[in-house]
Amino acid sequence: MSSERIIVGLVGEGILESLTPDMHMAEAVKLGLDYEYRVIDLLAHEYRGLSIEHVLEEARIEGFRALNVTHPFKQSVMSLLDNLSEDAQRIGAVNLIIFDEGLTRGENTDWTGFGSSLSEGLIDAQWDHVVQFGAGGAGAATAYALLKHGVQNLVIADLNIEKAAAVANHYRALFPRQNVISTPTTEANKMMNEADGIVQATPVGMNTHPGVPFDLDLVNGSAWVADVIYRPFETQLLCEARERGHRVLDGRRMAIGQAVDSLKLITGLEPNSDRMGRDFSDLVTGRRPLSKLQGFK
Repeated sequence: MSSERIIVGLVGEGILESLTPDMHMAEAVKLGLDYEYRVIDLLAHEYRGLSIEHVLEEARIEGFRALNVTHPFKQSVMSLLDNLSEDAQRIGAVNLIIFDEGLTRGENTDWTGFGSSLSEGLIDAQWDHVVQFGAGGAGAATAYALLKHGVQNLVIADLNIEKAAAVANHYRALFPRQNVISTPTTEANKMMNEADGIVQATPVGMNTHPGVPFDLDLVNGSAWVADVIYRPFETQLLCEARERGHRVLDGRRMAIGQAVDSLKLITGLEPNSDRMGRDFSDLVTGRRPLSKLQGFK
């Protein structure tokens, strides 16, 4: 086992049930690493009131190698970092911060995780016209992955139309040969009957936000349906879509893919994605209990 201890953390709100820390730690042990993962949930009593700026500084002082970042800090943390990878800058969101010789660098592995899930989980699918619901940090990453994957016509819908317009305008400039538009969710519902695929990138469907974000009766019968949520990985949306005969893509592949890519960036080693996928399944089904992880010392 490596003699150097690698300290990594996850910062966000309502993240005590996240599977990312245990996925990292299980694979790190198999890679022969001395790997310590800490969870800093800013809704937890001991951290309530702390700013993301304070978290970054404390992590630097305590010698963290990296911080995974999740809701609601993926976009707001960017202005606090010294450097951004090209993809993180283009996406406008960060889910991983690397501490390197006193400097911080923002990375985004959400898009690579979703991109690999498209390639592996929707082989031979049609990509010309896709409607996406959600324009937050996760939605910015999935939209980028869709455009990099070759989607020619992308509709981005959000309850906050200003946010959807900002994402669409940004990507229209980056991908001038592809058609990217924004629309209110009510209008997006009318466009689903001609779409090749639908992407669900909102919190709707999570254990804490049950329900479905749109009416499946309005979806083209041959369209595929993808959901970024993995708790539960069989969301109500995907269950109903499968029953109607749609090809579906759940959030497991994206969750595993982003963890694999993050661990590689943190350690410089090549994780075993199949092994991490099995660990993930054990965690989701409860065959392996979640660890009780501490935050700052």
